Amino acid sequence: MRISLNAAVGMGGPQTVPHAVEEVAGAADNGLAAAWLPQMPPWAGIAGWDALTVAAVAGAAVPGIGLGTSVVVAQTRHPLTLAGQALTVQSAVGNRLTLGIGVSQAPVIEPTFGYPFERPVRYLREYLEVLLPALAGEPVEHKGEALIANGQLTFPGVTAPPVVLAALGPQMLRLAGELTEGTVTLWTGVRTISEHITPRITAAAETAGRPQPRVIVGSLVCVTDDPDSARALAAERFAGAGQLPSYGAMLEIEGVASAVDVILVGTEEQIADDLRRYEEAGASELIAVLFGTAEDQARTMRFLSAINN
Repeated sequence: MRISLNAAVGMGGPQTVPHAVEEVAGAADNGLAAAWLPQMPPWAGIAGWDALTVAAVAGAAVPGIGLGTSVVVAQTRHPLTLAGQALTVQSAVGNRLTLGIGVSQAPVIEPTFGYPFERPVRYLREYLEVLLPALAGEPVEHKGEALIANGQLTFPGVTAPPVVLAALGPQMLRLAGELTEGTVTLWTGVRTISEHITPRITAAAETAGRPQPRVIVGSLVCVTDDPDSARALAAERFAGAGQLPSYGAMLEIEGVASAVDVILVGTEEQIADDLRRYEEAGASELIAVLFGTAEDQARTMRFLSAINN
C-alpha cells in the first residue's frame, strides 16, 4: 500500500501556501509516494487555498513526488474549465498530477454556493462525459440535462491526469468504477472499505472492462503514547463530520458513532496493524493527515517514512 501525505491541512488552523510547499517537500524528503492537496470550502477559519494552484506551485518547487487533489468540487467549475486548469498543472509539474473530484454534499453546496444539489450522480456522470475526453484532447460536443459543453483543448506534451472520484455511496462507486481510476475516501473504516467500498467499485470496473481501481483512504494518523489526548484533540475539531449525510452513512456501515472512531491513533505497532488490515481490505493508498503534538507529528512522519521505504 502506498503511503502519502495530506499537505496543508492539520490541526493548526489556516496555513500559508509556502507552508504547503514545505509539507510537500517534507513528504518527498521522507520518501512518501504523493502529496495530496485538499480543496476546502470557503468557511470561516479554514484556509481555502485553491488545490490545483498549490499543486502547481509545490510541484514546480519539489521534483519527483506525486501530487493529487482531494478533492475539487465539480459544481464550482465547468468541466472544460477544470480540464484546462488540470492540464496546465500537468504541464507545470511534469505529468505527476492525479485529479480528484467530487460533488461534495447538500449541506455544503446549497448554503455555500447557492446551487441546487439535485441528482448528483447524473450530474457527475455528465461532468465526466465532458471532462475525460477534454483531458485527452478530444473534441467535446455535449448537450445534456445538466451541462452544455463545446470545445477542444490542445496541450502539447501533456498527459491526461488520472481522475479519481470522492465516491462513497453505491451509485457513485459504480460510476467511479465504470469511468475513472478509483475512489478517494474519508472517514471510512476497515470494515467499510472491505465490505462496501472495495467490492462495489471493483465489480463496476470489471463489468466495464477496466483495470483494478485505486481505493485511496484518507485518515487522521497520530503515532503517540497518549492516545486519549490525541483523540480528544481530534474530537474537538472533527467529531461533527459524521453529521454530513455521506460520512454518516459510512460510519453506520462501520458500526461506530463518531468520525473519531475511525482515525488511526496509537503506537507504531498498533498503526502498522491497522494499515495491514486496510491493505487486506483492498486499500491501495493511505493519505495521512498528521495531527497531535509537534513531537507526535514528527514521530508519525518517521514511522510513515520507514514503512514506505
